[in-house]
Amino acid sequence: MEQAVNGLVMNGTTSHLPLPLQNGDLVLHEPSPEELERELPVVTDGQVPLGELTSRLVQAMYAELTEFAETMPTMSDAARKRSLADWVVKFKRQVVKLYAIAKWSRDASVVQKAMNITAFLMDQNGQFEEAIMGLKYGKESLDPARLRNHDLLTSLDVLTTGTYRRLPSCIKELIIPPVPLTDEEVAKTLADIEDAMRYRLRTSEIVPWELSQYRIADGRVWFTAPKLFEASLCLQGAGKTDGWFFVNVTFLFKVGGDLTGMQDFPRTPTGVLKRNITDEADARLAFYLPPEAPPPPGVEAPPRPELPEGVVDAPLVRVFNFLQMMSLSYQLEILWYQAEHMRSLGWADYLKVEMTNNRQKMVVSYWLWKPLPGQQASSQARNRAPQLGGKLSISITRVKEKTGRQAMRSPKARVLAELQERSKLERARPSDEVEHLRFDVQWEPAQGTLGVNIGPEDAYIPPEQLAIDPNDLDFEGLLRRVIRRHTEGIMKYFQRDLMQNAHTRNVFSAPGEVTFVTNEGTPSLRVHLCADEVVIVTVDPRTGRLTLCDTGDLAAAGRGPRFAAISDRLNDSPQRLPEALIRLRLSTITDLAEQKVQYVGLQSFRERNFLPEEIAKLGPDARGKLYIQLANFTSHYLVLVITDNDYRYALINVKVQRDTMYNNLIMEDIGWLDIHRLHTGDMVVEPGHGPEPVVGQKRKRDDRDEVPVVPAAPAEQNPTSFRLETKVLRELYAYCCARVAYTKVEQQFKLRQIPYTHVNSTASIGALDAAHIQSSLARSIPALCVLSRDILSGAPAEEAAMPNIRVIPLNWWSNDQAKVVTCVKLKYVQQPIGKRASGTSVIRPSKRIVYDTREAIVSFLSDDVDKCVDEFLEEWARVSKMVVIAREVAQMSTKHLWTDVRLLSFDLQTVEFAYAADYTLSLTCTDQLTSTGGSYHLRFGRVEHDDEMEVDGEPLRTTHNPHEDVEPYMRNLLRHGPLTSTLHRLVSLLRETLPIVAELEEIRAAAARSGVVVDTFAKSAGWFRILYGDLRHALDFRLMAGARVVILDGSHSLFDDSADGHTLRRLSGPSKAFASRDREPTAALQPIPDFRALVQDAIKGAVARGVAGQFAPIDIGVICDVSAVRVVGRLLYERVLEKLAAQAGPHL
Repeated sequence: MEQAVNGLVMNGTTSHLPLPLQNGDLVLHEPSPEELERELPVVTDGQVPLGELTSRLVQAMYAELTEFAETMPTMSDAARKRSLADWVVKFKRQVVKLYAIAKWSRDASVVQKAMNITAFLMDQNGQFEEAIMGLKYGKESLDPARLRNHDLLTSLDVLTTGTYRRLPSCIKELIIPPVPLTDEEVAKTLADIEDAMRYRLRTSEIVPWELSQYRIADGRVWFTAPKLFEASLCLQGAGKTDGWFFVNVTFLFKVGGDLTGMQDFPRTPTGVLKRNITDEADARLAFYLPPEAPPPPGVEAPPRPELPEGVVDAPLVRVFNFLQMMSLSYQLEILWYQAEHMRSLGWADYLKVEMTNNRQKMVVSYWLWKPLPGQQASSQARNRAPQLGGKLSISITRVKEKTGRQAMRSPKARVLAELQERSKLERARPSDEVEHLRFDVQWEPAQGTLGVNIGPEDAYIPPEQLAIDPNDLDFEGLLRRVIRRHTEGIMKYFQRDLMQNAHTRNVFSAPGEVTFVTNEGTPSLRVHLCADEVVIVTVDPRTGRLTLCDTGDLAAAGRGPRFAAISDRLNDSPQRLPEALIRLRLSTITDLAEQKVQYVGLQSFRERNFLPEEIAKLGPDARGKLYIQLANFTSHYLVLVITDNDYRYALINVKVQRDTMYNNLIMEDIGWLDIHRLHTGDMVVEPGHGPEPVVGQKRKRDDRDEVPVVPAAPAEQNPTSFRLETKVLRELYAYCCARVAYTKVEQQFKLRQIPYTHVNSTASIGALDAAHIQSSLARSIPALCVLSRDILSGAPAEEAAMPNIRVIPLNWWSNDQAKVVTCVKLKYVQQPIGKRASGTSVIRPSKRIVYDTREAIVSFLSDDVDKCVDEFLEEWARVSKMVVIAREVAQMSTKHLWTDVRLLSFDLQTVEFAYAADYTLSLTCTDQLTSTGGSYHLRFGRVEHDDEMEVDGEPLRTTHNPHEDVEPYMRNLLRHGPLTSTLHRLVSLLRETLPIVAELEEIRAAAARSGVVVDTFAKSAGWFRILYGDLRHALDFRLMAGARVVILDGSHSLFDDSADGHTLRRLSGPSKAFASRDREPTAALQPIPDFRALVQDAIKGAVARGVAGQFAPIDIGVICDVSAVRVVGRLLYERVLEKLAAQAGPHL
């Protein structure tokens, strides 16, 4: 164990006292590891709090989840799953990383301890190096020293006498200890000296009022100067001329704030500091006392100061003045150390600390700004603020004694001091007066800091806030109070500027837009940008730079970098803060609107290729724009015009200028939208107000329909300013699509000069009403109404429609293609029949037509808004003709007494009816708007019966309609003349030709079964031919007026020329010319041999079978009634076949 000398270990000092043991040995107290760790310096270089990483990750996850909540409802199921999977994979990696960091953070305390030990060792290493340098310096400085001469006389005394004859008594006393006093002697001595001090203080010693609080104990007197010090003095003796000597002092102050390094400033001085204070205090106490010992012989003592006549020595006043100065200087040094410590903690570039040579004044300059070398010229050009924010000076000043409220002493203290002087000094005066010292703190804010000249009222700070409190010495707190006051003045200036500036008054003048708040103890401005978006504007207390930050909520994740970039640019020109806030506000509003547009799934553009004069059409108060392109109408945009106080909404129609270099756009049409009326569900166009609107013209909107050009209401009147909800945006977009669809329809009416008007769309529109109400705005959008006589002028079957026709665009609320439905109520109600019309009151014969049988309303659906009128007219021409045909067919049984004519099926697109027995005809119209008037498609058939029998797997009765061969000729009959008359002619022709085609079909079928080669075909609508197998003979059947049929030789014509120049033969009787004149056979067909005889034979056979009717043989055939054509025709066919077969036999 090392030997302890005077309580010190030989290899160093220790603050831990040794503990005595029972056996008399000493054991040093070993400090605990916790105590050792507390003495280590704390180093946080490179360490990042785990909570900050966790907060950033949580903010990022919350922000993306919030975005998913808005966007996922519009996504497909596959897109939602894919987005969620990507999000899970992405943040799983981040969470795993954070988990690994959290695992590593378990060793953070160990790493922190190692770093602290490393710093401690580096500090010790520095001390060792300084000690080595000190030893080297001592060696170098002691080399020139020389030993003094040897003491020969003392050496001779010791050599001759064996002792020291000239040894000083002080050495003897040091070596030979005096006899110690007993306890009683010590106590008596202390009591005597205390009585002497008490008597002296009360009778003759001048005690300053500041030291009037004292106590006497332990042989000394304790003087207490409040908030300065507590000193202990003692008398050298009880004599009148014995002076005082200094014992100890304790300075009465407490250090606040950061206590790092405060161990170097003990309240009770020790070591060299105490020795210096003791020497100076003793010198001041014995200033007028004679020297204790005379000077050595030959040495002339310096002259001692002497008291003038009438002056009494006041040593306590001198020691008070000295210790007062020491206390204040000590406190000032502590404040200086705290300021320097702040510089070491990151304030070095922005804080400057200066101290005068006499160490009685400290000047601190804050918010220093040093421009970079490349910014010198630019900063001068911009007239930037001064290079410091202000100065804070703390000095020790002397204050003269005053009376009244500004007096240092109270009236009681002054009276007691005067009484003391009168009683103790009588007419003399003291040698020294009390010096009244105090701290003087001055704050000088620099004008033009951050481009702001704060007013005198903002540059004033109450003195009590600048006072130095000895019980709480905290320079950082004092500096922060000053900076807080300076920041408050700057923020108030910017607040006034934002609310009164001509450029920002319209935006920030409303109450609540710019408010003065405290953000983490720093005065700040809370600037409301839009909706729920706010920005905090403050000044960094350390750097003095303007800072823009968010409110710190989770939804603000990701905005920090933007605010940091704006703050960097803003500090180059702080006076442009209003302009920067306006730009930030505009950018925030645009970002929010663009985000809402993306949530809805629309396409938007911040800029379009418009010239400045085109953009000016949006109004002088337009600050920003967001163009939302209508998906179904690419040349139309919904424009969100950002004004000072709210959005304005415009619907524009653009056109590309192809002749310009950059294909500039021009606004052909601009319409302003009233979002308030639209959002509350009011109809944008309301009929019935005032006189009826003029047909063909848009009614004039009342004042509620137009959006005024003046700025919108302030924020306090319109709390929903710039609060664009996705539902409102969807409705607004849908309304624009509806408005464009209506405009396109109206343009088509105008091109055709068709008058129109607006009607309430809440009325029933029949079958499409359910689809129409899919949008909440559908019933607020008016419909278009035109008169049937205007739109159907010149169209077929105009008379079939009621006077009013309603036109309603549909599907504008969805992303699908917009449609237009035209509703027509029919005059002539013909109920649809057939398979499609069974079991329901609404039928849909085609994709574009829906028919409500109850209301007799036909709805025509058009997929192309630009061609909806043409498509309607085409469909109407088809439907109207079908309606007329169905009505006429239904009336034929009673009107023309055709009892077997009956309507089988009718669905507005096709009419199917039986024109005779079970023979049916299906009519369909096509190409109704062509120049030829349209055409018809005819499909012939037979009515199928469920009870038909089959023989050998085949039906007993054929389902073939022989009129199918006549379809190309029959279709043209309906295109010439009125539809009713042509339809009657068609049905009449079918009925009259039915026996012919039926018989020809049976002839063909019979010939096919017997193996005879015979061909039957139609030559025209009423002309049919049987061509025999030799292809040189034919038999023609031709329908005549009056339901008569002429059967003649195919080689002859009804219009053969005679020799005498007559062009036509009379068909009422036989002709001798035909009988007597031999004709040359034509190149195609040859006359049938003995045809006249064959005709006579056939007639006789028909009469023999009992066929009723008239028969008229002619030279080239026979004329008979339609009812007899089957028998006569069959007999004549067989006779000709036999004749030709007989004639051909001899040649074989």
